[in-house]
Amino acid sequence: MEARSQTPSRVFVCALGLDVGRKRIGVAGCDRTGLIATGITTIERTNFEQDVSQMQQIVQQRGVEILVVGLPYSMDGTCGFQAKQVQKFTKRLAKALQLPFEYVDERLTSFQAEQLILAENRSPSRNKGLIDRKAAAIILQQWLDARR
Repeated sequence: MEARSQTPSRVFVCALGLDVGRKRIGVAGCDRTGLIATGITTIERTNFEQDVSQMQQIVQQRGVEILVVGLPYSMDGTCGFQAKQVQKFTKRLAKALQLPFEYVDERLTSFQAEQLILAENRSPSRNKGLIDRKAAAIILQQWLDARR
């Protein structure tokens, strides 16, 4: 009998988690197994073209196949002004990057990220970019967990 190596079918999708704010975009990625999300970087927003350029580099480096974007619903579950701004930005970004996207409810993720930073004995007010990265990781982790 001839031995053949079989490559398992790939169910893992390389996703990028985004916490989109007015000043910054927290960016998170996941490991090769698609189990653990970690913060990668924080993009300081300048203009749309610059934001896309920085995102394109990350997408190419990591072989990203989908964007997972935190949608900041109001506490009552409605889509407020900020959520609509994020939707508008996401649609433009996804089109520019030619990638599909999914939204994740991001209510309280920044609060959770701040709590994690406080637990590390760091100052949230001095680590805004870190909060954004951790929030993006929480968003992506929620999405990864929901897919399992």
